[in-house]
Amino acid sequence: MLFWLTVAAAIALLLWYMVKVPGISYTGALEPLTAEEKLLADRLGRHVGAIASREHNFMHPVALEAAARYIETAFEDLGYGVAAQRIPRDGTEVRNIEIELSGGARAKEIIVVGAHYDSVVGAVGANDNGSGVAALIELARLLRESKPARSVRFVAFVDEEPPFYHGDQMGSRFYARRSKARGENIVAMFSLETIGYYSDELDSQRYPFPLSFFYPKTGNFIAFVSNLSSRALLHEVIAGFRRHARFPSEGAAAPALLPGVDWSDHWSFWKEGYPALMVTDTALYRYPHYHTMQDTPDKVDYERLARVVTGLNGMLRDLAQGE
Repeated sequence: MLFWLTVAAAIALLLWYMVKVPGISYTGALEPLTAEEKLLADRLGRHVGAIASREHNFMHPVALEAAARYIETAFEDLGYGVAAQRIPRDGTEVRNIEIELSGGARAKEIIVVGAHYDSVVGAVGANDNGSGVAALIELARLLRESKPARSVRFVAFVDEEPPFYHGDQMGSRFYARRSKARGENIVAMFSLETIGYYSDELDSQRYPFPLSFFYPKTGNFIAFVSNLSSRALLHEVIAGFRRHARFPSEGAAAPALLPGVDWSDHWSFWKEGYPALMVTDTALYRYPHYHTMQDTPDKVDYERLARVVTGLNGMLRDLAQGE
């Protein structure tokens, strides 16, 4: 009996450690969008439409290249110098796309904000992951005039989806391995992954067992997900988001073996020992059009996405100053 009580206590302690995060998620009616947020929603919609109105991946290289060029032009139009990490692929090449906002007093401490720009085979990829790339571009715009203490990099990763997923040929694996080889001090990495779908319907949200016992059944929130070793970063980040956003948010630091926890480019950074997490609407646990041709730009909720980007902007500003 004592043994089983000890086991039960250990499981309860682990679950508390996983789900306990600082602050309280916003509840209640959402406030009207500000004029700036309305413009932001429009910009996000234009980006998603340009990047993810057709399938774009290794099976559709012309469309993938068009998406890459759009991202590069968007960054250049913001005044950034654009760098490409070129990756050989079947007699040609693909690329990760990178810009950097140089830091000041703590410039060697690097924050990476990333999103993959390829779609899965058989899907248009508006939410997965046009929404993440659109947010990436707009965060670069919102932060461009800031003077951060830490350096902030914005990276659009190629080839996250199968057959590259969780393999050495993922674009983010190339990037993370290069960062490690260079001895770069990445203090935080954020993967913006499928962040544009929300529902106020009860039972619109599902979870892998046993998380359903601890989180809402309504899919109207943004989630921050890390592994156990990145828990301190998760807590810092969700506390920052909740300071700046009047929008529902949930967080979990869970073992990577739990389905969904490592399903994006943050996994590549964990492999190199960097703290990293995923920002997500939880993808297939909420989104009915996940990995289908129905994942089109009209399915993305740009007003709520704008609210999320506003909160991420405030959070990143704090983190970039080391606050």
